[in-house]
Amino acid sequence: MNINSLVDTVRALFEGDRGLLAMDESNPTCNKRFEAAGILQSEENRREYREMIITTPGLDKFIGGVILYDETIRQATGNGTPFVQIIQEAGIIPGIKVDLGEEDLAAHPGEKITAGLDGLRERLADYSKMGARFAKWRSVITVAEFIPSRGCIEANMQTLARYAALCQEAGLVPIVEPEVLMEGTHSMDRCRDVTEEVLRTLFNELFRQGVILEGLILKPNMILPGLTCSHQQSVEVVAKATVHSLLKVVPAAVPAVAFLSGGQSGELVSERLNAMNLQFKGRLPWSLTFSFARAIQYPALEIWNGKESNVPAAQQALSHRAKCNWAARGGEYSKAIESNGSVTASGDGSL
Repeated sequence: MNINSLVDTVRALFEGDRGLLAMDESNPTCNKRFEAAGILQSEENRREYREMIITTPGLDKFIGGVILYDETIRQATGNGTPFVQIIQEAGIIPGIKVDLGEEDLAAHPGEKITAGLDGLRERLADYSKMGARFAKWRSVITVAEFIPSRGCIEANMQTLARYAALCQEAGLVPIVEPEVLMEGTHSMDRCRDVTEEVLRTLFNELFRQGVILEGLILKPNMILPGLTCSHQQSVEVVAKATVHSLLKVVPAAVPAVAFLSGGQSGELVSERLNAMNLQFKGRLPWSLTFSFARAIQYPALEIWNGKESNVPAAQQALSHRAKCNWAARGGEYSKAIESNGSVTASGDGSL
């Protein structure tokens, strides 16, 4: 394990106030989104859609790394150039999702465990040879009246820690993603309590597995009321609650906190990230950045609609959402930027 190499990769991912673009949807998930948009579900359409994303002009100004899926990392453009080569030549770092999705956790009704540890060491070595420099593993925690249980939290956080140790052994920066799901009627206080318990457990397990915190990225949820909770909170309240919780449980050695969007709309998640950085940037031990999928991709997907003639407009929409989140990372996002995209990439280069 080369600690300096891991640290350098993290720094490069987020320099210039950049963030991450998650384009690691599984084939079934990608097909489901195509179906909802009225797009033919096929491997070729998935390839063309992903080519549209990675060839977006100037994407590297706002995106430092892209998270790929197993199918995607093996694909090439229409003229035969490997996607990984296109990404690298654009000044963006390729990463890879390595978990195999969720399955029912035995003896724990309503709770999930993430699969994929079997054979992971060999898969990480293969992905590294393909050009990946970081990886991602997602564990999901459902909130309901009697869950999550301690058994579910401990099983998932131990799995995340074992994955992270294997990543660092292979020279890949691990993104650890313990997602407390937004679905439910639970209050913001309940989300806060569960999230803090999950993160405390995660960092205990990372310590036990010998994971170097300086060489990983935390990808958590924000502190939010459940989607169907009757009392939703303002942007400012969400920002303060999220940062205050992180300060309680996330060690200062962690270099970056890259939030997941979790189904939040593109504009709302930009507003919330912006509020955090506006209030707290320069006062925190780690940077607050983004690792969004739908919140960046969705407008582009709707515009593209499977048609080559729509690619330029779709790429413009993708670039705009990336710009908005880059601006939010610097605490400079505004309604004016949202409406006209008038922001120039000139990040200060800090984490």
